[in-house]
Parts: sequence; C-alpha cells; structure tokens
Amino acid sequence: MSDTCETHSCGCGGNPRFDGIDPRYKRVLWTVIAINGIMFLVEMAAGRLAGSQALQADALDFLGDTLTYGISLAVIGRSLATRANAALLKGLSLVAMGLWVFGSTAYQVLVLGVPQAEVMGAIGFLALAANVTSVLLLMRYKDGDANVRSVWLCSRNDAIGNVAVMLAAVAVWATATAWPDLIVAGAMAGLFLSSAWQILHQSMREKREAAELSHAHHH
Repeated sequence: MSDTCETHSCGCGGNPRFDGIDPRYKRVLWTVIAINGIMFLVEMAAGRLAGSQALQADALDFLGDTLTYGISLAVIGRSLATRANAALLKGLSLVAMGLWVFGSTAYQVLVLGVPQAEVMGAIGFLALAANVTSVLLLMRYKDGDANVRSVWLCSRNDAIGNVAVMLAAVAVWATATAWPDLIVAGAMAGLFLSSAWQILHQSMREKREAAELSHAHHH
C-alpha cells in the first residue's frame, strides 16, 4: 500500500488543512461508519446482558461516532462556517453523552449489581479490534479541520476506552465487585467531556475565522 501523499493534497507539507474532499477519505468514512454502527448494537446488547455500565458507555460512544462521522460526511466540501457548526453540534452531543454516562453510572452505584466479567472482556476485545481498524484507516487524516480532526479524536478515544473496559473486566473478575466497571464508565464520561471541549474550542475558532473571512470579503 503506497502512500500517495506526495501527489495528493492530504495536508502534507505546505498545503492548507485537509478538509475531507477526497473520494478515498469518503470511502474510509463510510467503512468506519458501518463498523461503528454495528459495534453500537453489539455492545449495547452485551452491556445490558452483562449489566456492565462501562460496556454501555462504550456502546454509546460507538453510537456517537456513527452520528459524528455521518455529520462529517454530510458537510465535506461545505463552507468553513457550515463545517464549524457541524463540529459544534458534535461537541455538544459529546457533552450530552458524557453527562448521560455520569448519571447512569451514579444510578448503577445506588442499584448495584456485579457485571459479568467474561462478557465484558470478550466484547471489550471485539470493540478494540473494531476501533483499532478505524484508527488505522483514519491515521493519515488526523490533522485536518475541526471536522476531520474530531473523527480522528473520537476513534482514538474509543481505542483507549476499550482497553479500559478490558482492564475493568479483569478487575471486576478479580475483585468480584462492580467498582472497576463504574470507575471506567466514569473515566470514559470524563474523556467524552474533554474531547467535547477540544472540538468545541476548535469549532468556535473556525467559526470566527469564517466570520472574519466573509467580513473581509464584503469589504
């Protein structure tokens, strides 16, 4: 697989920030959307089955990514302002997901059952494989505008989350308590919120850039 970076304008060297206009990037995105959509269904079912908060948090993450990547695909080639608004929307949905995970984890603490470690471990491993595939597919596109970058950030976070879920599964099994699962779910909620902040920050900056551009354009 040769890297055709020299000939393509995928943000190597002095090119402007890569904004996703590349049929290959779109194909990669479609593949990643499919992987994430399937994993959301698998993990949500398994999380319910195993009574694992961390698995359900991770499933939500896959859902968020499916929607995020869908939005990314939809706004490729649109104006900077449109793309910045889309990124803003993604940032806000990440905030909502983070808060949902925090809330449902708190609920789980009050109504405690010990999750099934075997299911957690097995699904965590499957999810990791799905995310590593996504990360590898997206690797060359990681330094783009807020839109393209949010796709990369989400996939990277997911892979970190999956490793955490698997570690939690081992700890749940070793301690026979639900705490490791809840701690991981809480940490993932924190990760959602920190990514949301990064995406919101960059999208606000790009909105300002777009406003200045259109302002300069009219003068």
